[in-house]
Amino acid sequence: MDIRQEIEELRQKIKYHNDRYYNQDDPEISDYEYDKLSLRLRKLEQEHPELDSPDSPTKNIGGKAKREAGILVSHNVPMLSLQDVFNKEEVFSFVEKILSVNKDTVFCVERKIDGLSVALRYTDGKLTTGITRGDGISYGEDVTDNIKVIKDVKHSLKDNVPYIEIRGEVYMKTEDFEEVNSKLELAGKKLFANPRNCAAGTLRQLDLRVVKERKLSFFAFNVQDSEGITFASHSESLEWIKKQGIKVIEGYRLCKTAEEVWDAITEIGENRGELSYDIDGAVVKVDDLAFREQLGATAKVPRWAVAYKYPPEEKETVVKEIRLSVGRTGRITPTAIFEPIRLCGTNVEKATLHNQDRIDELDVRIGDTIVVRKAGEIIPEILSVVKDKRPEGAVPYEISNVCPSCGAKAVRDDNTADIKCTNINCPAQLTQHIINFVSRNAMDIKGFGEAYIEALTREGYLKNISDIYYLKDHRDELIEKGLIGKEKNTDKLLNTIEESKRNDIDRLITGFGIKNIGKQAATALSKHFKSINELENASYDELITVNDVGDISARAIVDFFNDENNKDILRRLEQVGVNFNSLNEGNPGDNTLEGLTFVITGTLPTMGRSQMEKLIKDHGGKVSGSVSKKTSFLIAGDNAGSKLTKANELGVEVLTEEEILERIR
Repeated sequence: MDIRQEIEELRQKIKYHNDRYYNQDDPEISDYEYDKLSLRLRKLEQEHPELDSPDSPTKNIGGKAKREAGILVSHNVPMLSLQDVFNKEEVFSFVEKILSVNKDTVFCVERKIDGLSVALRYTDGKLTTGITRGDGISYGEDVTDNIKVIKDVKHSLKDNVPYIEIRGEVYMKTEDFEEVNSKLELAGKKLFANPRNCAAGTLRQLDLRVVKERKLSFFAFNVQDSEGITFASHSESLEWIKKQGIKVIEGYRLCKTAEEVWDAITEIGENRGELSYDIDGAVVKVDDLAFREQLGATAKVPRWAVAYKYPPEEKETVVKEIRLSVGRTGRITPTAIFEPIRLCGTNVEKATLHNQDRIDELDVRIGDTIVVRKAGEIIPEILSVVKDKRPEGAVPYEISNVCPSCGAKAVRDDNTADIKCTNINCPAQLTQHIINFVSRNAMDIKGFGEAYIEALTREGYLKNISDIYYLKDHRDELIEKGLIGKEKNTDKLLNTIEESKRNDIDRLITGFGIKNIGKQAATALSKHFKSINELENASYDELITVNDVGDISARAIVDFFNDENNKDILRRLEQVGVNFNSLNEGNPGDNTLEGLTFVITGTLPTMGRSQMEKLIKDHGGKVSGSVSKKTSFLIAGDNAGSKLTKANELGVEVLTEEEILERIR
């Protein structure tokens, strides 16, 4: 490959990964791998100035402002990124270059938090605007409402200054990140790769409740602009921010020599494993603000600061065992247990192997010597196997086709690398199964939250979904133990459970948690079959004729009803009085909306969203949660929001409630 081609390929790769990181909050490679690409491109561009390009990612900030995420706000002061350095020599070169201009320069060395950069604007001491970095030069996204629910962000300053703009980092603490991913796994949704992605995705959320629930944090690290107050130095401005009650970047140090700067960087690196949040380096800044102005900036980075990136710490250890665990969705996860090692200031003795494909790719075996590092300085990761040190007799490892929790059959999911337990009553996934059963789309037992389910499962009152309807037999015990609360709360939930017995069978079918059978397919089945008993006795050939039921779904239904445990659960549900007969009084032959896909948004004049969904499905239509080119119509009420905007952009026809009712009539 010639130099010109390599440079162009590097530019395209880096632009692609910039988009994944800054705009999609879903990076595909580690910071270390990204930095290697950037370093290589920078080196080639320096060696071949004739191939220079103003569009190169080395000359531009990686992000862009996303109009759909919020209103765009102009930057008063550019929010530039920092020049990265990777070794002691580059740090010394930067410091000595600055000292050659001003020998009395003081440097401030700070932790570089791995989060999302924002600017907070205060007018007359009141927070007026919060914006993201966006493209860093022209525009950022207005995230004021979301910023205001972060506890570390103060709505009012103690000093009533005319105007000040404070730059900082929105991030997520490790424990808060793990809590978010735990809830996502419980709901069967895609997990965030790391705290930075989670923080960035959360800050762009349109639902304030989600933002508040995820517990974002904030550190201030710079004054961007001010009126009515001036500062001589960066450290002075940080102390002033601190007095306003705003958290500033922790543990910063002032240094006068290159050695002192390097010692501060080293100290931050040695202690980073003990922090409650993730850092991706250390920042070295000129402290004197007037001197900063004199030094200025390039189009992309300031000349008065650099960011030092720590190399990944790697160590060898020996695999003692590979342990299998079953998640709440039934996914079987292999974990390598190895001789304890110390990485980034913490003791590490295990790392996930993710799935069988990753085990095969690494060819990791029990007894192998492996190389481990902390990905993103926080998550242990197995890099490779030292095959020269492999002991005799070590055999390839394969995940069994038997669930390690309940002994049921385990199978690999179609089109994924996941191996899952097929027993929906598996103890390891019981909580998730019950949560699905009581959810709004299924039996809709309001007030039956996750905390109650976990307590009742732990105490042995819930071993499968049918036990829910026998909780009334333990009323006095439940009140005495306080598992659902006091008498009033317990009776309220037990009454709600009793009321759910009258639900139509589409809700019960959804609650069964049969693979690939969601609300839409359950509705189609409830129209086709008059009862659960009729569905139970249906053949594969009969099931395959039902709308929204394909080959895989039909086989899953047959397998579900052939399982002896499930048969016992069905009999218990029927005995306790749960409705097994279809209540559908609609015209099953009415397919007025067949082949059409609808999206519902806003507040409709007379109908709730679930009522409109049922109406559409009863007449053969489908309902989707997002607008796309495949959307036939958008049904819009008051406060329609971004879905209406998207529909207009794509040319999707918009209907009112009255217009869709007229079409059906």
